[in-house]
Amino acid sequence: MVSTPREKPLAARVGVIGHRGAPAWQPEHTLASYARAIADGADFIEPDLVMSRDGVLVVRHENEIGSTTDVGERHEFAARRAIRHIDGVAASGWFTEDFTLAELKTLRTRERLPQLRGTAHDGQLPIATLEEVIELAAAESAACGRLIGIVPEIKHGTHFRQLGLPMEDLLLATLAGHAHTRTATVEIQSFEIGNLRYLRERLGSAHPNIRLLQLLDVPPAQPYDVAVAGGTLDYARMMTAEGLREVAGYADAIGPELRAIIPWNADGHLDPPTRLVRDAHAVGLEVHPWTFRPENTFLAPVFRRGDAPQARHRAGLVAQIDAYLDAGIDAFFTDDPASGRQAVDAHVRAGEGESSL
Repeated sequence: MVSTPREKPLAARVGVIGHRGAPAWQPEHTLASYARAIADGADFIEPDLVMSRDGVLVVRHENEIGSTTDVGERHEFAARRAIRHIDGVAASGWFTEDFTLAELKTLRTRERLPQLRGTAHDGQLPIATLEEVIELAAAESAACGRLIGIVPEIKHGTHFRQLGLPMEDLLLATLAGHAHTRTATVEIQSFEIGNLRYLRERLGSAHPNIRLLQLLDVPPAQPYDVAVAGGTLDYARMMTAEGLREVAGYADAIGPELRAIIPWNADGHLDPPTRLVRDAHAVGLEVHPWTFRPENTFLAPVFRRGDAPQARHRAGLVAQIDAYLDAGIDAFFTDDPASGRQAVDAHVRAGEGESSL
């Protein structure tokens, strides 16, 4: 561990975001996963959004569903296997935009990382819609006496727009149609830029509960909408002090990968924090990094226990999160919200203060 001055978060209380629910314990993006995240203390749940052929927002990490559902075993859908270029990369499989919602609802989900997380829940759970996630959040909020926020991600916005299935206005209409999402905090996220700028114009100041999060991929990657337009802006430039000032013109927060905040050195320990949190805070941006996971393979080596990649070391995860809390993050994405809740609560008890969206 490094000894460095502790940065204070901008937010009043650090937010625990159930990344795709609680996928360390239930298949990601299922209602069971979101319910587990809430029960384990998540302040927010994160549905990734893609589109069905008939224009419904469904919840999947990718529009390619061959690896996360049983569609490959469904003979009636065999002819729909295709090769598509998604954000400039060729992908082979089955894609949500080729299925109606009714057809998608006949499928059952599978674990995306079976070598690490097993297959005990395969074949049991249906694909969820955004509407169902909102209804779950509303019901659980009433049951537990606290408002559960939602952090939806627009996946492959340019791709779906090119197919005539734009998500942005439909997302706003869906949020406006539910009492829960008119009051609870909603933070819309995207790796692209144009859709966040569009949403900022549409939202204005009339929806104070809706915030925008600019996701930042690992350099030298570019936002896909910038690449399609022939632009040169990349995520590395967006993470400079000047780039962050630009982002602050339309977003409320940034979502970088963990090591953009605290690099892991060759010895497996953590280096001192970079300037990213300080520079973001200086222009009024909160910082919500991704993704804290309990398995050894995802932990910095200093926090691992044993050699098995799939072994879970929750105490190590709590310790790793604590280092990032010292760096001043305002919220964070985690596959194990119970460990995230433990880390935040312990940090508060230690006198470091709380923070949130």
